[in-house]
Order: sequence, then C-alpha cells, then structure tokens
Amino acid sequence: MTERIWLKSYPKGVPADIDTSKYSSVVQMMEESFKKFADKTAYSFMGKNQTYGQTDSLSEAFGAYLQGLGLAKGDRVAVMMPNVLQYPIAVAGILRAGLVLVNVNPLYTPRELEHQLKDSGAKAIVILENFASTLEKCLAATPVKHIVLCAMGDQLGLLKGALVNYVVRNKKKLVPAFSLPTAVRFNAAIAKGSSGKLKKPTIKPDDVAVLQYTGGTTGVSKGATLLQRNLVANLLQADAWNGPMLQKIPASEQAALVCALPLYHIFAFTVGMMMSMRIGGKLILIPNPRDMVAVLGELAKHTIHIFPAVNTLFNGLANHPDFNKVDWSHLVVSPGGGTAVQSAVAKLWFEKTNCAICEGYGLSETSPIATSNPATATEYSGSIGVPVSSTDIKLLDDDGVEVAMGQPGEISIKGPQVMAGYWQRPDETAKCMTPDGYFKTGDVGVMDERGYFKIVDRKKDMILVSGFNVYPTELEDVLASMPGVMECACVGVADAKSGEAVKLVIVKKDPALTEAQVRAFCKENLTGYKQPKVVEFRTELPKTPVGKILRRELRDK
Repeated sequence: MTERIWLKSYPKGVPADIDTSKYSSVVQMMEESFKKFADKTAYSFMGKNQTYGQTDSLSEAFGAYLQGLGLAKGDRVAVMMPNVLQYPIAVAGILRAGLVLVNVNPLYTPRELEHQLKDSGAKAIVILENFASTLEKCLAATPVKHIVLCAMGDQLGLLKGALVNYVVRNKKKLVPAFSLPTAVRFNAAIAKGSSGKLKKPTIKPDDVAVLQYTGGTTGVSKGATLLQRNLVANLLQADAWNGPMLQKIPASEQAALVCALPLYHIFAFTVGMMMSMRIGGKLILIPNPRDMVAVLGELAKHTIHIFPAVNTLFNGLANHPDFNKVDWSHLVVSPGGGTAVQSAVAKLWFEKTNCAICEGYGLSETSPIATSNPATATEYSGSIGVPVSSTDIKLLDDDGVEVAMGQPGEISIKGPQVMAGYWQRPDETAKCMTPDGYFKTGDVGVMDERGYFKIVDRKKDMILVSGFNVYPTELEDVLASMPGVMECACVGVADAKSGEAVKLVIVKKDPALTEAQVRAFCKENLTGYKQPKVVEFRTELPKTPVGKILRRELRDK
C-alpha cells in the first residue's frame, strides 16, 4: 500500500483497518443478527412488521425448500422482485442453503432477462407475478428449471394479503397474463420447506455469495463475482464508518433505515438491507419510489434515522409539497451514492432536514463502498470523500503509472471488498485488474492534499442515468438490429432530473423510419432507464479515419 494520507481526515473512532477474519461468511453475520435481535422488527412493509426471528424461520424454510429441489452448494438462484417482504426472506434462504444469489432488475425486457439467466446459469428464479410474462417469453432459452412465484400480498396476512393482491391484479391491472404451469407459489414453497430441514453447508470466505450484474467497462452485462468475504468486509467497513453517527441514535430507539432504492441494485442491497441487518435496524421497504405521495405518506408513520438515496430521490422529495408531513428531526445520516450529488440538492436537503448528505462512491465490483465523506460531515464537500478503512486508491495514467498529487488519473481500488473478477470472463477481468491487484474503475479522479477524491471525467463512454450504468455499446447493438437503421450511436447528455440522459443518433436505411417506431422498438428491447430521451436523425456520423464513431463529437455538438 502507498502512504494513506487520507487517514488524517478520518473522524475520531474510525479505524484505519478492519478485521475481516471475524466472520467466515455473510451467512454467519446474518444468523448472528437473527438470534441477537430476534424480537425486534427487521422489516416494515405496507403496515406489516416482520421480526428478525420470523425472518430467521421463514428463510430457513425457504432454504430447505430450495435444497429439496436438488439444488446444490454453488448453484445460482435469480431473484427478480421490487422491495417486498419476500426479497430479504429469499436472499437469506438462498445464502443459508449455500447457493449463489443473482440479483435481477424486475423491469428487464425478455432480451435482457434471457442474457442474465443464461450467463449466470441460474437453475431457479424467485419472481413477482407482475413480471412473470417477461419470464414466460424467454424461459425456453434459459437454464431455469424451477420457478417460485410471488404476489405483492403474500406476507401481509390472509385478509390484507388477499385484498392487496385483488387490487394489484384487478383494479390496477399490474399483472399481465402469463402461463408458467410449473411455477410454485412462494407461500407453498415456505410451507413445504417448513416440513423439511435446512442442511447447513460449510460456507467459506472464498465461496461466491452474489453475482451482481453490471456493464463493466464494455457493453455486455457481466456478473461481478462477490465472495462471502467481499460482502463481510464491506459491511464491517460500513459499520466502522457510520459508527460515530450511529452513536447519536438514542439507546431507547431502534435504528430505522429507509429502503426506497431498488434492492437488486448493489447500493440498496448493501447500504440498505445488509447494513440494516448488521446493526439490528428496522428496514422500511418502499416498493415504488416514483410514487412520492405514497413514499412520504409511509415515512410519516415512522421515526427515521438513516436515509440512503440518489440525487434524483433527494431532490424529488425535498421539493415535494408533502415533504414536511414527515418528521426528519431524528435523521443522523443520509448516504448519497449511485451518481454525483448536486450541490444545490445537497444544500436544499440540509436546509430542510438539518442532516448533510454524506456522499460516497463505489461500484458493483467493490460491493459497493470504496470511498465516503465522513459520516460526521455537516456540509457538502463536492467530493466523493476518502477511501474507507482497509482501502487503498491509486490514480493511474494510461501507462499504469501513478500520477502526481493534484493530477488526474484513473481511480484504481484495492481492498477486501473488491470482487474476485467477472463471472466466467477472465479476459474482461484481466482488462480491469492491475498486476498488483488494483481494480481500474474507468473513472478519472484527482486527489487533494487531505486525501479527498473528486471525479473529473470518465474514461469509458458509459452514461449514468439516476445512478444506473447505461452502456452505449449495448444500446447500439440492439438498435443496429432494427430494420430501417443503417447505423447509430449513443451518447450521454446532461439532464437536470437524472444527471445524464441517453441521446440516440441514427442514420436511416429506410427514409420512412420515424421517431415513434424507434421509441417503440427501444421500449420492447430496453428497460426504462436505458431508453433514449433524445432521438436524432442525421445523414452521417462523425468518424475517425479508420471508421470508429466519434462519440465525443456527438456529445460536444
């Protein structure tokens, strides 16, 4: 490790390093919390509270059910749901059975879902019925043999559950028709598992825990292979980092965290669900963060201490007329990540809550936390903070040589939270790892004399829409297959709401091709945040002498 000058910027009580040998697996951590906080509320969803003890027995039954299907240690199980009670139960059951969790975006199109299920080799999927028609369209092309089907109201009790399911299916019409004759209902799976027994496998630090899909530095979605020890390390790092602020929560109150970001995203998965479990917190599950009236209505019922969010969510809530219906006075930390937090948003949030947004930085490949502003910060720094405990960062030039202080270089991270590599893609892993074990992020940053880092540019052409990575190569591949398109290019353009938005530039093969046709094709093949905000037709695209499209020129124009 180089000299870690940022250690002098650490708040009092935050250690330079963490002891990762304390736990052999994230399962050991989980089971410790289930026992230690058995009577406390673990999750709150639509007015229903579920304790740690209940989560313990439900997840054990679910794990036993999965083993009963013949799934063996190391087999992959996909989870495709929004923030509902079944999510944490399924995750704990999968991990306790020694299986590998594959988080899937529930809004994926059949094309995107098929790729992820095939690439991961998932043998089973746990899916909310709202998205079952998507699975039906691609199932035959995937290795999936077992389907567990969930409904919104599964865990809300007989009467309320039936009512919620009726409204979702019949009034809101949120469940398109589907046919999955071999699917087993979630509650039936739990009942069956309850009559069996979970065979506890030996889970070691180097066993794979989660495949977290990301675009990496190229367009194809790849699984970041997160080991048990990667997740353990990142939870201990988060624990140490937030320690000074957690002490501000009165001993008589249970820490309450809001989970409005989707759990399939690594930020919500670690900083929301796993961190809450680690500290014995109550996690308030918000299934649809876009419905701000419902979000604020739900939050008004709780005392809130920790609120992780992305810039767009902080901004949308702070500007909402119902904002003051929530009591924000107990808030001790507001972790910001996924995308850059804008200074105007940070200022407004602090004015309205008296709690500064604590911006951090990380990636799927780093479990995700790599850097953060001190949790004790009382003002917006405009930086991504300093590396967390046990983490080293170097800024490298194009030749892999460390740059001088104050000079821009590619942010390269080394630490116990860094992934083992991309799932079954040694070539891609080799491209992003240095010989001495640093992960090259593709982001360009500078460091000041206090060890604070700031992102100044991106080496890759990735577009960041509300904290989600969009890779132009993937979009261009999809669009190039559309009849009527001669060639196309995608770039990111500034957007006040989402930070960046997708701009699509097309050269027509068929002069009759319309913007409406292009948008319909995108809607069918790309999930919402990947769809273009701007569609532009041109007679030609700017290119280098060898024919490479100059995306930068399209951006600059």
